[in-house]
This record gives sequence, C-alpha cells and structure tokens, in this order.
Amino acid sequence: MRTPHAWTPTRRRLTDAASAALAPFCAAVLALGALSVWTAYGHAGGPPRIEVTDARLYLPSSGIPETAAFFTIGNGGGAQDRLVEVTSPEVTGDITLSRHRMTSGGAAYRQETEALPVPAGAGLDMSPHTSDVTVPAREGWRDGDLVPFTLRFEHSGRIEAVAVVVRPGAG
Repeated sequence: MRTPHAWTPTRRRLTDAASAALAPFCAAVLALGALSVWTAYGHAGGPPRIEVTDARLYLPSSGIPETAAFFTIGNGGGAQDRLVEVTSPEVTGDITLSRHRMTSGGAAYRQETEALPVPAGAGLDMSPHTSDVTVPAREGWRDGDLVPFTLRFEHSGRIEAVAVVVRPGAG
C-alpha cells in the first residue's frame, strides 16, 4: 500500500529542480534590490555634471617657449568624464594635456596624454604636482591678464573658462 507522501521519481525531480533554481533566484532578487537602492540615491544613470573653477595660467618666463594652465574641474554627476582637449583663441600652437611623473631618482617630468579622467562625485584638481595643460607662451601676457579657454569633455561637451595669469607659485 502506498503512503500519501511517498516520493515518486517525478516529485523528486521537481523538488531537486526547485532547490537548484532557488539560489540563482535569490541572488537575482538581492542584486535587483541593491541596484534599486543605488539608483534611488542618484548614483546610477546620472550623467557627469562638470564645473570648471579656479583657472590659472602661469606667467611665462622670458625665453621659455611654453607655460602651464591649471583648472579645478568638479564632477557632481554619477558618471566619469574625460577632459580630451583644450583650446584658446589667444594661443598659437598646440595646447596639450600633461601628467606629471617622477623618476625613481626623484626627478619630475611631464608626460603628454590624450585625456585626463574626471571621476564621478569628485573631479580633477590640476596642480604642478598632478596634471596640467601645457600652453605655448605668448609675448605680452602680464600678471592679472584674463585668457579665455574652451575645455572639451568626452561626454559633457565644451565648457568655457577664463584663466587669470599668475606668477608661478602664486596659486
């Protein structure tokens, strides 16, 4: 005589299949919940929000063919962006993006780069110790002059900034 709860081969297969599907299902529900919280707090899907402040251009030294410009670039958005180009109507020649590097002996040098990352929720604070925009020097710039620049970002497009000419070490 059969008991009402006897395990049949079909019932055993269904139970095993349900058990095997339970772990991936729970993982998917947990991941979906975490992504929902991430999105609800504004961290997912938000574009970069770029703001350029504190733009400075070092006063060129006599006889030196180039100088450096520095920008503080904030990114209050939810996605990283990249600074890919800088131009100025007051500059003749190529403006390049540079990172500053150190040799094992402690000497500093600059390395040209195609782009500078602007992390989400943070930004890029250029300085003589991190990165800069290398600019061909122009005769006639004086301390306090204003020089317009256009910064082009991979996702945010073009942003206009005006740099003040300062003596190196002044800012």
